[in-house]
Amino acid sequence: MQETVESSRARRKRAAEAIDILTHAYQSPAYSEKTMNRIAEMKGIGGAPFRKREQASFSTKLFVLTRRSFINMHRDIGYYWMRFGVYLGMGICIGTVFYQLGNTYSSIQSRCEVIMYMIILVTFMAVGGFPSFVEDVKVFRRERLSGHYGVAEFVISNTLSATPYLTVISLIPGAALYYLTGLTKGADRLAYFVINLCMCTFLVESMMMIIAVIVPDFLMGIIVGAGVQGLMMLNSGFYRLPKDLPKPVWKYPFYYISFHKYAVQGSYKNEFIGQTFPGDQFIEKNVTISGLQVLQEKLQVEMGYSKWVDIAILCGMIVVYRVVFFAIVKIAEKARAKQRGMRCKW
Repeated sequence: MQETVESSRARRKRAAEAIDILTHAYQSPAYSEKTMNRIAEMKGIGGAPFRKREQASFSTKLFVLTRRSFINMHRDIGYYWMRFGVYLGMGICIGTVFYQLGNTYSSIQSRCEVIMYMIILVTFMAVGGFPSFVEDVKVFRRERLSGHYGVAEFVISNTLSATPYLTVISLIPGAALYYLTGLTKGADRLAYFVINLCMCTFLVESMMMIIAVIVPDFLMGIIVGAGVQGLMMLNSGFYRLPKDLPKPVWKYPFYYISFHKYAVQGSYKNEFIGQTFPGDQFIEKNVTISGLQVLQEKLQVEMGYSKWVDIAILCGMIVVYRVVFFAIVKIAEKARAKQRGMRCKW
């Protein structure tokens, strides 16, 4: 016991001697002058020159995120490949059921049914990628907290990486259906039909992005997304003609904010403009009706603008939905920060 006490005293003595040596060395003119000069420099620059952590540029972040998202979409069979198989199979089925519609009076209604069914199919099936996107949002939130990248990079990279897949799943099934059913021939008309399907899918995915932030649960999100689409389909002008829709609520504003309205009417214009059909032989024989008459009188399509304006409106709605997603994420981040601050005060 006595040896332990003596050993402890010896260590304390050596430590005191070391402290004295360091103190005398610091007080020497050489070290003291250097220290005072360094303090003066730091005062001049407003503090110690800490090295800031460097971050990648916006373009580098965008490239890396786009590449990673593209690879994830390729590997995840439920993101796009499963939908591609369903789209292609259903496109062939629709094409065989409505095989070569011809140019009769009854084909007018059949053409409308083909167009509407395909638009409904691609939009409703678009909710199938919701679970995969929710996982992407969860990863984004974790990486966002670490400060790796912002909301803008995430939104733009997701848009860029999804574009090739959306083009493929719209082009091949759309082309198969188009030629099997015998819709109006022409490369420009086929291109419009495919672009329209692609815009519809893009728009629904943008809508599901908003739902993923508000309702992160897989099942609830799919139910909410399907319900919103059902409401929009009801006011598209197909099941109930525009003039027959009740004006309060259903026509103003739901009819005009339904993206199905612009998708369907644009496809109608693409299909019927420049066409002629024989009239109803049971009513009046040897009479022909033009595609313009079909659009204005039978389908009540708004003819004050071209079909490309309908596409432009769909593009504008996509941008609006993505901006809304951006705004919701930003607002949610600020709300969570304020909530944490209030908890700390309590």
